[in-house]
Amino acid sequence: MNDIRARKLVARERARVESMLSEVGVDLRAGGSVQRQQTGEYAEAGGILDTESVALALAADLSAQLAAVRRAEERLAGGTYGISVESGLPIQDERLEAEPLAERTVEEQRDFERVGPRAF
Repeated sequence: MNDIRARKLVARERARVESMLSEVGVDLRAGGSVQRQQTGEYAEAGGILDTESVALALAADLSAQLAAVRRAEERLAGGTYGISVESGLPIQDERLEAEPLAERTVEEQRDFERVGPRAF
């Protein structure tokens, strides 16, 4: 994959993640901590706590995605974008188009998700 296309894909991912993070962050700040606001019916408070829990989980996931964006940007700067961090093999352009933050080949990612990081 050429450098210009790779940078465009990673920049688009950064914009997407930052936008979603700001939306989640605004929602949480606007309401404050729901645990301190529990007044009213028990069922209503439970629903609100569930909503806050989902928002916090989403924010944690988006923070992890932002860290992946940073790693991709570092690989771009270092000239190793599109190369597996595990084996050093090239990552197919089709995979990078679909998943610009990919750090491994499809096969390596399957293994990683099944058994976790390899011990070296």
